[in-house]
Amino acid sequence: MAQIPSAEASVEEIVNIMHGVAQSHVPRSAFIGIVKKPPPNFVIKANNIELTPENAYISKRLLVGYERTARGHLVSATQNKSGGSGDSAYESHNHDIDNDYTESFIYTDTLKVGDWVSILPCEGAEGQLYIINEEVVKLE
Repeated sequence: MAQIPSAEASVEEIVNIMHGVAQSHVPRSAFIGIVKKPPPNFVIKANNIELTPENAYISKRLLVGYERTARGHLVSATQNKSGGSGDSAYESHNHDIDNDYTESFIYTDTLKVGDWVSILPCEGAEGQLYIINEEVVKLE
């Protein structure tokens, strides 16, 4: 004769089933969301859930004030241009450019309502955490 499981064992089994169903609905790869409210207090709707600063990280590149610095070396020349006096010293000429440069870029815009973004789930995170990664567009 089969033994009837204890109430504790039955509840544990029910919780395990519920956890399995919930886990089967958690995205395992990148997906797309739409911005409902821009950063810093963003709301992004995706897969019938709303992502907010409490349950998602956002790439710094998407924020106002994000700063990058670039360095390089530029080799080029100006376009030919002539002077106005007619003197041969001012005939059409150009100037060589051979300079190092450092440039800083500070972003002054952010996501807008209606923008589409790529979202990555954080595997193994306690609770459900996501990373808002990039603004994306669909080319038609």
